[in-house]
Amino acid sequence: AGRDAVRGAVWMHVHAAQAAEQHGASASVRACLVQGRFVSRGFEPVLPRRRPREALGVPILQQRNALPPHYADISETNLPAELIPNFTTVEYKLPRAQAPPPVFLFVLDTCLREDELATAKEYIIKSLALLPPETFVGLITFGMNVQVHVLAESEVSKAYVLKGDKDYTAQRVAELLSLGFSGGRGMASSALAAAVAASSTSAGAVNGETAPPTAIGAARFLQPVADCEFILTSVLEELNKDPWPVPSAQRPKRCTFTAMSVAVGLLEACHSGFFARIELLVGGPCTVEPGKVVGLELGDIMRSHSDIEKESATYVKKALASYEAVASRAVNAGHTIDVWACSLDQIGLYEMKSCVERTAGIFVMAESFNHPMFKRSFEMFFARDENDQLLIGAQASLDVLTSRELKVAGTIGPVASLNKASNCVSQEMEIGIGGTSAWRICGIDPATTLSIYFEIVNNHNQPIAEGQYRYVQFVTKYQHSSGEYRQRVSTVAGRWADGANLMEIGAGFDQEAAAVLLARMAVYKTENEEAFDILRWLDRMLIRLCARFADYQKDSPESFNLSPNFSLYPQFMFNLRRSQFLQVFNSSPDETAYYRSYLNRENTLNGLLMIQPTVMAYSMSGPPCPVLLDVTSIKADRILLLDTFFYVICFSGDTIAQWRKAGYHNDPKHENFRNLLQAPKDDAAAILEERFPYARYIESDQHGTQARFLLAKLNPSVNHHSAGDAAYSSGENFIFTDDVSLQVFMEHLKKLAVSSQ
Repeated sequence: AGRDAVRGAVWMHVHAAQAAEQHGASASVRACLVQGRFVSRGFEPVLPRRRPREALGVPILQQRNALPPHYADISETNLPAELIPNFTTVEYKLPRAQAPPPVFLFVLDTCLREDELATAKEYIIKSLALLPPETFVGLITFGMNVQVHVLAESEVSKAYVLKGDKDYTAQRVAELLSLGFSGGRGMASSALAAAVAASSTSAGAVNGETAPPTAIGAARFLQPVADCEFILTSVLEELNKDPWPVPSAQRPKRCTFTAMSVAVGLLEACHSGFFARIELLVGGPCTVEPGKVVGLELGDIMRSHSDIEKESATYVKKALASYEAVASRAVNAGHTIDVWACSLDQIGLYEMKSCVERTAGIFVMAESFNHPMFKRSFEMFFARDENDQLLIGAQASLDVLTSRELKVAGTIGPVASLNKASNCVSQEMEIGIGGTSAWRICGIDPATTLSIYFEIVNNHNQPIAEGQYRYVQFVTKYQHSSGEYRQRVSTVAGRWADGANLMEIGAGFDQEAAAVLLARMAVYKTENEEAFDILRWLDRMLIRLCARFADYQKDSPESFNLSPNFSLYPQFMFNLRRSQFLQVFNSSPDETAYYRSYLNRENTLNGLLMIQPTVMAYSMSGPPCPVLLDVTSIKADRILLLDTFFYVICFSGDTIAQWRKAGYHNDPKHENFRNLLQAPKDDAAAILEERFPYARYIESDQHGTQARFLLAKLNPSVNHHSAGDAAYSSGENFIFTDDVSLQVFMEHLKKLAVSSQ
C-alpha cells in the first residue's frame, strides 16, 4: 500500500499458481468455471432447463447463470466443491485431447575446458534417467558454429552444421533442417509427429475445425528418451571440445545467440503451442555477432553497471534487441528458455534476461559445472511427484476477474501480456505489465508466484458501502506434464471498510507481503524508468504510510508508535534499501539480473528472506536461537548461521575457531563441542536440500576472508566512527562503513512522519 488510505491502500494479492494436485476436483466434476460462467465439456454454455429460481448468481459479472446438470442432486449434505466455503481454490481437469509429451532441447556450449565439458555432458546423460521415458529430447551444440544432432539414426552420428555468425529466422531454420510438411532428408518415423497430429486433430475436431498435417522432419532431431537414450549418450560421449583454434590472448568464438535462435526455430516448427523447454548450458560470453556481449580480445573487459549507465557499453543495446526478438518468438510459441551459466566471469545474463523472464524460465549461476550449485540444482530441476510426473507445467495463462470497484493495474513476475482489454483493466494506473487482465506464463511450477496490483475505483455518485463485498477471481489454465489440460480457479472475497476507520484497515495489513510487493515495484521501476531516484521514492512511500497509520503527537518523535502489524515494516524497508536489488555496487550486471529474477518469481517467505536474511546463533550455553541481524550478534564463543536465500554462511567466533583449530572436537571428552560444531552444519544441509536453486554454502571464521559475506548483511549499529580508538585494542566488533544504522534510520523516519509540515 503506497497511496493514501482512502484511495491508497491499493489492494494487492499475491497469487501462487501452484501446478500441483492439491485441492483437485474429482473426476466426476466436469464443469468449468470460466469468467464466472459454467460451461459444459464442449465449452458451450449450459442452456437453462430449470426454473428461473434454479440459477447461480455471479457477483463478479453482476448476472445470474443457469446451474450445470451435475448440481441436480445437491443438498446441505451433498455440496459440490465450488459451494464448500473452505475450497477457495478448485482445480479442474479439462475434457480436451491429451497433449503430446514434453520436449527438452539441450543446447550445450563446447568452448569449455575439458573437465568442465565432461561434467556438463555427464549431467545431461544423468538427466535422461530422471525424465519420464516418453519425454522427447534433442541436442544442439555450439562453438564457432551450431550443430543440430540427428538422433533417429544409430548407424553413424550425423549433425546439421549452421554458421554461427548468422541470424536465422524460424522459416530459414525449417528450410535448412528440412522441417517442412513433406518431410526431408533422413526422415524417420516419429511418435512425436503422431502425438502432435493426433492432438491437433482432436483439438480441431472439438472446435469444428480440421487440423493441418504435422511436420515430421523434426523426428530426426527430437526422439523419446526410451528410443534415443543410447544414441544420445553415444553422441555426448564422443563429443569433443570445439576444434576452432583459440589464440592465447583471445576468447573462444562462441555463438550463444545463434544456437538459442536455432533451438527456438526448431521447436517453433514442430511443437508450437505444446510443452517444450530449452536448456542452455553455457560457460562463457557470446563473442560472435549477433548477440555479441564482449570482444574477442581478453583485454576487452565485460561491461559494468557504470558502463551501462553511461551508455559506453559497446554491445549492450544491440544484444538486448537481439535477445528480445528471440524471447518474443519463444513467447508466441509458448516455450520456455532456461539458462545454466557456469563461469567465474560474466556470460551475458544481463543481455539474455528477457529470454528467461518473459518465458518464465530459470537462471542458475555457478562458478563452474563442477560446483554443487549446478549439480544439485540440475538434479532438483527434474524432480517428479508421487505420480512419477514432472513438477513443471507449461502453456499457462492467467485471467483476473474483479468486481466493479476493483481494476487490475498490472502484474510483476515471469509473464508476458496477452493484451486482453476488459472492464477489469485499470485505465489510469499501470504497475508492472499492465493494460491487460490476462497474461501468458510459458512455464509454471509449484514455486511460481506473481504479484498482482489493483486500483480502487470509487465513484463519488455511488460510493462504496461499508461492509460491501469485493471479489477477485484468478483463473489459471495450464498443460500438466502428464499431457492433461487443467484449470485452477481461485476466488477471493473481502469486505470494504470505511476509509476513515484506520484501525480496521490497519488490522488487515500484511507487512511481509507488502514488503515483497513494494520490493518488486522498486526493482521494476529501477529497470524500466530512466533517471528514477528509487531510494527517495521508497522513503516517501514509507513516510506517508507511517504518517497515516502510526500513533503519535504532532512534532513529537518520542511519541511515535507503530502497531504490531506495522512495526517490522520500516526494518524491511531499511534492509531493502541496502540490498543487492537496489545497490548494484560490488555486483556485476549478470549478478544483479540473477538476483532480481528470483525476487520476481519466489513466494513471500523466500522474497522476505532475500530482503532481510535470518540469523541463528549456536552456543554452549543453550539451544539454537534466532538473533538480530546486527553486528552486536557476533560473539567470540558463538556460531552464527546466516541464510540469505542465495547463500548460507556458517560463521565461527574467534574462540570457537581457536578450539576447532586446536582439535578439541576430536577429543572424546569434548563431545558437546563436537555436537556444537555439527549442529549448524546439519541445519545448513537441511536448508540446502530444499532450496532451488541450490544455495552457495560458505564457512568462515571471525576476521576471515569470507566473513565479508556476513558483515555486508548486518546492521552497522557499531561502526569505526562510533566505536572509537578503544575498539581496536579491546577487540570489540564493529564494521568499517559509512552507512547509517537502523537506529539512525528510525530516528529520521520518526521526525519526518510526525512533522506538521
